[in-house]
Amino acid sequence: MPLVRLESLPPRTTKSDLLELLGRTGGLDRKRVGRIELQGTQATVETPEGWETRVAKALDGAALGNRRIRAWVAGAASSSAAGEDHFQRQARLLELESKAEAERLLERGRKLSAAEAERSGNSLIDLAVADEEAGLGGRYLVKLVKRKRTPLPWTRLGVGTPVLVSPVVGGQGYRGVVCERQESFLRVALTSRPDDFEEYDAWRVDLAHDEISGQRQRSALERARVARADRFAELRQVLLGERVPQFTPPKDHEPLNAGLNEVQAEAVRFALSARDVAMIHGPPGTGKTTAVVELIRQAVRRGDKVLACAPSNLAVDNIFERLLAAGERAVRLGHPARVLPELRAHTLDLLVEEHRDVALARKLVKEAWALFRKADRYTRAKPEPGARRETRQEARSLLADARRLEAMAVEHILDTADVLCATTTGLDDELLGARRFDLLVIDEACQSAEPGCWIPLARAERVVLAGDHCQLPPAVLSGEAQSQGFGVSLFERLVGLYGGDAARRLSVQYRMHAAIMEFSSLEFYEAELTADAAVAGHRLCDLPGVQTCPLTESPVEFIDTAGAGYDEETEPDGESRLNPREAELVASKVRALLEAGVAPEHIAVIAPYAAQVRLLRERLAGDAPGLEIDSVDGFQGREKEAIVISLVRSNPAGEIGFLSDVRRTNVALTRARRKLLVVGDSATLAADPFYQRLFEYFEGLGAYRTVWEES
Repeated sequence: MPLVRLESLPPRTTKSDLLELLGRTGGLDRKRVGRIELQGTQATVETPEGWETRVAKALDGAALGNRRIRAWVAGAASSSAAGEDHFQRQARLLELESKAEAERLLERGRKLSAAEAERSGNSLIDLAVADEEAGLGGRYLVKLVKRKRTPLPWTRLGVGTPVLVSPVVGGQGYRGVVCERQESFLRVALTSRPDDFEEYDAWRVDLAHDEISGQRQRSALERARVARADRFAELRQVLLGERVPQFTPPKDHEPLNAGLNEVQAEAVRFALSARDVAMIHGPPGTGKTTAVVELIRQAVRRGDKVLACAPSNLAVDNIFERLLAAGERAVRLGHPARVLPELRAHTLDLLVEEHRDVALARKLVKEAWALFRKADRYTRAKPEPGARRETRQEARSLLADARRLEAMAVEHILDTADVLCATTTGLDDELLGARRFDLLVIDEACQSAEPGCWIPLARAERVVLAGDHCQLPPAVLSGEAQSQGFGVSLFERLVGLYGGDAARRLSVQYRMHAAIMEFSSLEFYEAELTADAAVAGHRLCDLPGVQTCPLTESPVEFIDTAGAGYDEETEPDGESRLNPREAELVASKVRALLEAGVAPEHIAVIAPYAAQVRLLRERLAGDAPGLEIDSVDGFQGREKEAIVISLVRSNPAGEIGFLSDVRRTNVALTRARRKLLVVGDSATLAADPFYQRLFEYFEGLGAYRTVWEES
């Protein structure tokens, strides 16, 4: 029988509740309903042939209890890797990545003794498999008990908790979600049956990091795979290259931001003309987010409801802050603790708390609990028959009214906002119900693995992706997933499919001195970048209080350590790389910048290896409060007046490790506004053609020096 998937169910939903819903809202006779598999807040229902689409459409967004549920037609079980489609492949690679994350978490967890872990409430140890059964939707349910059949101790692991199930000794961990907990057992839903269950007698269950985002991504991939005859299916065709994107003739409009340059304005016009998908390609310093905010504001002016997303909370806050500053009616979704403090007053949670209906709801809750206490209180006089029951019923009615008022407040805030802002994986189906958006904008789209983008795509009529595939790609832990293309973002894949037909590149940059910009422009952007006149010639010595000297006058400088014995080392008790002598040279150059009057907060040091970052922090500790030292990843999207880069690698074999991912180097080279100083070993790095061209560029500028000249 066809399957319908239900999500965002209220806690303690029963099969009877679902049967009633299927009949009342779905129009399906309960006698024709097949198996119902309940797993926490999710369920899979077998429906008669031909009814699955009708039932899913009727139930999607329907109210159950105090929640809006999501419903969609589930597909058949995934095929083998040899015959998998695009979404099955993405789901398989997502599982590989989840497994890699689980193994890392498991390794950290094992640093505590088993007894300490269990006492913390985050683990259960010495468990045995008491029962196993297959569940609908390809899941596998396992019942775990104490090996001595004693009751379970106190634990934080409750229904809905993401967990890691692993052998006590050896073996690998398996991700799952607690779907039932009783005094004597724990039942966990796994995505599939582990192959080595019979090999181990003793198991443990550990609290895992929140895997809700993984569940949302898997669900979104399956929805995209089985979508039929709706807008999601049409968008899928374009995003898979089965149908070319369509555009209407661009229309002129009055810019809302008078500071836009013509290239930005044209990119906005182009994006607004998209019927399906468009891309804004923003190289370093070209004002990509400025163009994105203008795009959103223009869309709002023409009556669009907009969903603005990004992979990280910081990137979402960047858009959100600018929208608020421009006076737009924007609401931030997500936990307030993950939002910048100055923006929290505009999060949904805090807006709901301030809503007038919620003040009444809080009053009703207080009255309800007062009634409960009254019903439980013994009095001298015997109460009238049924009085206590009536009092409790009145209290329950008040609580139900309070929940309705809160829900109405949420709906009102969401309905009156023009723009909702959230991370791509932070969209809550329970909260949003069946809401759809005229325009979806995903900023920093190149930093998200593709599955994350399909979550908001399910709600969009049109989508604009903004990013730069020549900078940092998505972070991928699994080497196997990376080798099979999981690090290729949706943005990068679409650029490969459609190129300039669906994208516009921004080309005027407002960050870097022209000499700092030029190499990146030649290597990554077909020499199209130009430096705005305000920054093209600016130098450190132009800043107030900074001395004029060779160090502050020159915008670019490379110091070559080749042949000087600046050998790299492997970090003790680790695998990261460091270069002590290079670190000392970098520290001396930072001190020279400080002595020349450059403020510490205007300087940053970047190293590609965590061990070198730690070493540099030790060497420069206390020298300059405000000085930042971090990895390449830590500086994506940021800038400083002066950047000092330590390339670290120096070995006779010419091994350069992940410096071979030149996009990371592109990020490092383009963070500086007025001064870029690079330290490295050309003999090691020049075996790679990219670095050979980089060193030739430095020489052409007269910016190349050897370490011997520093003596």
